[in-house]
Amino acid sequence: MKILIAGKNGQLGRCLVNQLEAQTDISFLALDREQLDITDPIQVNKIVTEFQPNIIINAAAYTAVDKAEQDTKLVYSVNRDGPQNLALAACKVNATIIHISTDYVFDGSSSNSYTESDVTAPQGEYGRSKLAGEQVVANACPRHIIIRTAWVFGEHGNNFVKTILRLAKKKDSLAVVADQFGGPTYAGDIANAILIISNQLARDDHDHTYGIYHFSGFPYVSWHTFAQNILDIAVEQGLLDKPIQVNPIITLDYPTPAKRPANSRLNCHKIDRIFGIQQSDWKVALTKIQEYS
Repeated sequence: MKILIAGKNGQLGRCLVNQLEAQTDISFLALDREQLDITDPIQVNKIVTEFQPNIIINAAAYTAVDKAEQDTKLVYSVNRDGPQNLALAACKVNATIIHISTDYVFDGSSSNSYTESDVTAPQGEYGRSKLAGEQVVANACPRHIIIRTAWVFGEHGNNFVKTILRLAKKKDSLAVVADQFGGPTYAGDIANAILIISNQLARDDHDHTYGIYHFSGFPYVSWHTFAQNILDIAVEQGLLDKPIQVNPIITLDYPTPAKRPANSRLNCHKIDRIFGIQQSDWKVALTKIQEYS
């Protein structure tokens, strides 16, 4: 099996590379933005044609949610046009594209966890660009797996865990939103899920496996509860000298340019049923918290 990865330097991309380096039966080519600009269709076609991958993993994305409200040209170029270029190239070489999407395609107003078939209604430019990316990928390449995830964290890049740890070393107390709920998802577990899917597709390539899947962490919590868990573990492991007070606030107390979903809980039963992949346990991932600081 040959795998091409776009976006190797992001949270997910670096986890994918680390895990693939430990596997001897998979040939892979992982490229960063300078080596593979997914918004350039000529470059995408050249690299895909030369490498002839069985699977293309798109781990590249514009993820600055608030900046996206103003930076619309770039966010659509990266989150819509880039995935379309990859999907079209994948189709030409009869490859499968695995594309990463987000909980932001939903408006967050449901009282239930979101299934793959629930109506999408993104509230900001980031979410709208990611939904557009899903649509063009599905239209461009029948052999597609779209994975929606949420609240991603890990050892690499910028994320909520690192932000909380950094602020806790400077302040005596923190204020964190307590009325937004979701499933924190360890980037390494997303990478592992992608590789499980890739291996199964290589062995059992049937049309019924293609489509949209949800994969996120469990248990579902608020940002406030997640922050409290991060800090508790940091104290236990000696990263912090003393406990930090975490004060709950509501979304209205912390206005941002982009509206966040109040409910980001993703129903992950489908990916378990089809591929045997269970939800990420973020509490287990946090036991490695020293690697995030």
